[in-house]
Amino acid sequence: MSTKTKDWFRAAGVRAAKTVAQTAVATIGTATVLGALGWKMVISTSALAGILSLLTSVAGLPEVKNE
Repeated sequence: MSTKTKDWFRAAGVRAAKTVAQTAVATIGTATVLGALGWKMVISTSALAGILSLLTSVAGLPEVKNE
């Protein structure tokens, strides 16, 4: 695996992890206010956000320099 590929996976992973965390916090906050906190919903919504983040990263990451 090339260095560029490793850098891409690292950057995409960090970005996806941040997205998952942000989505979880937002979902927990919203569900608590609405009185319908379901952990299945929090986990599934956060996982979907992480997958979408990885798919979006395929288009390019500013953290990884294109040569």
